[in-house]
Amino acid sequence: MNETQLTITVIGAGNGGKAMAADLAAKGFAVRLYNRTFANIETVALRKGIALHTEDGHEVFGPLEIVTSDIEMALDGADLIMVVIPASGHRDVALAASPFLQDNQIVVLNPGRTGGALEFAQGLLEGNCPCRPTICEAETFLFASRSLGPAEARIFRTKYSVPVAAFPTQRTQAAIATIQTAYPQFIPAKSVLHTSMNNMGAIFHPGLTLLNAGWIEATQGDFEFYMDGVTPSTSRVLEALDRERVTVASSLGIRVQTAQEWLYRAYAAEGESLHEAMHANPGYRGIKAPNRLKHRYLFEEIPCSLVPITELGKQYGVETPTMCTLIHLANIVHAIDYRTKGRTLKRLGIQGLTVQELRRYIDTGERS
Repeated sequence: MNETQLTITVIGAGNGGKAMAADLAAKGFAVRLYNRTFANIETVALRKGIALHTEDGHEVFGPLEIVTSDIEMALDGADLIMVVIPASGHRDVALAASPFLQDNQIVVLNPGRTGGALEFAQGLLEGNCPCRPTICEAETFLFASRSLGPAEARIFRTKYSVPVAAFPTQRTQAAIATIQTAYPQFIPAKSVLHTSMNNMGAIFHPGLTLLNAGWIEATQGDFEFYMDGVTPSTSRVLEALDRERVTVASSLGIRVQTAQEWLYRAYAAEGESLHEAMHANPGYRGIKAPNRLKHRYLFEEIPCSLVPITELGKQYGVETPTMCTLIHLANIVHAIDYRTKGRTLKRLGIQGLTVQELRRYIDTGERS
């Protein structure tokens, strides 16, 4: 399949969705943009595209084939479906898309956070989807990007590589061949267990948001999140979170990268400590903090990253006190019980599985 033949649907018109849709369209792909609320994409529809400020300082225009809030129209005939929304909406997208997806389509969750592909698959089951599209999970989002206006976006930095795995694992190589037509930066991961447990958003986003909560509310986020918000003390909390994540992954029989290793691979950022490595990353410079605490760094990362990691830890005998503390604080701040509303193992369809049964399910898509 060559570039002129590939039709790509981007689901979501936030910071990442607009940036990815514009980037793909500017490269010559046939791109559709879907958002469930048309008012949020009305200006894009009127302009028939999105202006994109690239990381090298240029401005390009990405012309879009379709801009719609009709999911059937957005999905019909698409080869590749890039889901670029907070992970807390993955199940809703799966349910809405269930009647219209096709066997030969590839759905990529950008990113899946922890358990995204499993939750999406369960959503398709609940939605009585008649087909079995390939569901892929990206380890992280390809860009550091922001929306600059109703039909304008900016890419600060593009990662050198982003691992992607399919569920079931046996479909990964075929999916990667298509995905790399659009983005050669996407490389095959061993499984969705690896992409889920290499979830760096779980480490960087909720911890920094909660530890800087007072500053965020006082300034409406008017400071550099990954520079000013990353101090020696906050970095030590992130390191504690990271150790818990790595240990839970080990209980599943897999080795994942530390946060420092990931920063080097994704951005070539080096340092003797996590604090130094984050400050050495040029891709983080200029990115402001959230302007409020009702932000996806909490309402996405707590239920879709920390909750499933702690549940996996509990099922396989690993304590996660730092993560549990952040979940408790977020519950208070948002007056929500993320333990019940998040990605529980029951919701992912893996409650009670042994490690061997879990790995078999991940690889084949079949339960024993």
